[in-house]
Amino acid sequence: MEKKALSSREIFTIGLMLFALFLGAGNMIFPPFLGQEAGRHVWHGIFGFLITGVGLPLLGVISIAKSGGDLQTLSSRVHPVYGLIFTAIMYLAIGPFFGIPRTGTVSFEIGVLPYLPEDVNANGLPLFIYSIVFFALTAWLSMNPSKLVDRIGKFLTPALIIILAVLVIKSFVTPMGQPLAPRGPYVDGPFFKGFIEGYLTMDTIAALVFGIVVISSIKEKGITNKSTVAKTCIYAGLIAASGLALVYLSLAHIGATSTQSIGIQDNGGALLSAAAKHLYGDAGTLILGLAITFACITTSVGLVSSCAKYFAKIFPKMSYKLLVIILSLFSMVISNIGLTQLINVSLPVLIIIYPLAIVMIILSFFHNQFRGYRAVYVGALIPTGIISIIDGLKTANLDVSFFTEKLAFLPLFNEGIGWIVPAAAGAVLGLIIAVSRRHTAHAAVNSTTKEKAA
Repeated sequence: MEKKALSSREIFTIGLMLFALFLGAGNMIFPPFLGQEAGRHVWHGIFGFLITGVGLPLLGVISIAKSGGDLQTLSSRVHPVYGLIFTAIMYLAIGPFFGIPRTGTVSFEIGVLPYLPEDVNANGLPLFIYSIVFFALTAWLSMNPSKLVDRIGKFLTPALIIILAVLVIKSFVTPMGQPLAPRGPYVDGPFFKGFIEGYLTMDTIAALVFGIVVISSIKEKGITNKSTVAKTCIYAGLIAASGLALVYLSLAHIGATSTQSIGIQDNGGALLSAAAKHLYGDAGTLILGLAITFACITTSVGLVSSCAKYFAKIFPKMSYKLLVIILSLFSMVISNIGLTQLINVSLPVLIIIYPLAIVMIILSFFHNQFRGYRAVYVGALIPTGIISIIDGLKTANLDVSFFTEKLAFLPLFNEGIGWIVPAAAGAVLGLIIAVSRRHTAHAAVNSTTKEKAA
């Protein structure tokens, strides 16, 4: 039965689902480490982080809703072939080749490994057993997409929020210390450094993938009007973004105030573990493990569901449920490679495709203003792709010094976002070319019309 609009409660539930899908273990690790490094400059740094760690993903969800469907619809504005290839690469990279396996590996290393003797984990058997259980649960939760909102939005998300709240409230009631002097880049440029850290969460890619899950959840509740679906997506995105911002601010506070009690930690995971143990003793480690597990399982379910929906469209002879099983089994196998190896292999690919996704999102908001000219998309994405490939190869430790030296003049190139100015210039050049072609075509038509009239 078609409905004109969802109730506020239904929209809130979908917003909670989207919030939980975004809040993976990596998202929980970056903010506290930022807080530790930024110290007294924590609020300048976290503001930059919120722009790219929350703002861009929100724009990603909105852009998918405005485009009328999914990532392929959006990327096909460049070219249908590009749309197919780019979307497939995006789903494979953030799905079964990296994103989904990482959820299992991270939750094991933070939620289970601390309780195991070193000799027990040496042969990898505990990870193997854990991955079977983790991805079996992922498959079960993903099997029926019509129940995805209820299972995640009504049960897993509140549990995750409660666990995080227990940790955060304690850090405010019994502070671990005062923020100390900032370190490294946070001394002189805390905002910009935070901006870059938020960019590296790569949630913008996740937003493009999760968009189809949100849209499907809305349509399954009887909303079919395109405009209403888009508005509901925006409301759900705002709810998710608000939740993410609150969590990030709280975790940054923990990081900034913890140094006096637990010392300098090497990464956000170690920092959170030490802070949790300081605040609650051994129970704190258990609380953190539960929070990480809930965060990872919700992200895993969202990615499996999104990928299965996409590949079911590409391969219609394969059912959604079969694809859920295949993706879960494949991810289980890949997860046993280990977190470090997954990052080393997959991160260069993500660095290549991430800027391309950002450029497409930004251009989508101006699509009508430049009349959807394909030349604008092509003009912006070609230099973005070239520079991103160089950045990706550099991340893979390949020698690209010849290119990096030639491109070092670009603003922000050394910070890894040197594609911004070339993308803008390429878009302007594409617009000029498109308008010129249009005027030439009109002139030719007018000339032909006059000749016929004569």
